[in-house]
Amino acid sequence: MARVIAICNQKGGVGKTTTAVNLGAYLAAAGRRVLLVDFDPQANASSALGHDMKSEWSVYHGILGPVPHEKLIKPTLIFNFHYVPAAPHLAGALVELVDAPEREYFLRTFVNRLRHEYDYILIDLPPSLSLLAVNGLVAADEVLIPVQAEYYSLEGLGQLLETVDLIRTNLNHPIAVTGALITMYDRREHLSREISRNLRRHFPHHVFMVEVPRAVALAEAPSFSKPIILYRPDSAGAAAYRRLAAEIITQEKEMHPEAPAVASENFGNFNI
Repeated sequence: MARVIAICNQKGGVGKTTTAVNLGAYLAAAGRRVLLVDFDPQANASSALGHDMKSEWSVYHGILGPVPHEKLIKPTLIFNFHYVPAAPHLAGALVELVDAPEREYFLRTFVNRLRHEYDYILIDLPPSLSLLAVNGLVAADEVLIPVQAEYYSLEGLGQLLETVDLIRTNLNHPIAVTGALITMYDRREHLSREISRNLRRHFPHHVFMVEVPRAVALAEAPSFSKPIILYRPDSAGAAAYRRLAAEIITQEKEMHPEAPAVASENFGNFNI
């Protein structure tokens, strides 16, 4: 059964899509079966994975239409890493969902059909706290929050955590906070170091040890329709997302510790 992780921050430009694409790639490289659901009408994650935007189907048809999920899932260049593309018309779902019963659960219904086929399902959400974002949070077990190493990025954290609490309370959905991820970090800048220090001291949830650097290779990779693991695996950005994937996998072991081996009552008694 998949861990479903929404990647969310209502502020744009914080590395949300970069994190979704590259975390997914490194989880797959580590042997996990991974699905990335692009739930942002800008469809940047789809583009970064080489999706042909002239394609007929998108996640919009998965949540509102009769299109089976088998027609929506696309392969990437990495074994065991698949994605469901978005398209600009996904923005129209905001209007169509407004008066729909159970309107917060459309993406959850879609994702639940796929959970048994993957180890991880990552959901790339739009940079807002719209009904689309609420659908993504309700569909997920956990939320990972990329935080750019700038003060403006910190300001929206409280509002996002309030939204998570409202979803827990009003929709009775026990979503957890996987952690905050510091992105676009430059250790030479005093501001970056100060943001990292303050976040680690005051953020009420886990903060990942890795800090994703501000790196040219990470910015260039989407223009080649490749994750960083295929574009520049030797770069500092690649190393950061490899470490992030390792931290996420370590959480697996903490969440599901291996049961100690216990000998049966008759162990050693071979007189059967």
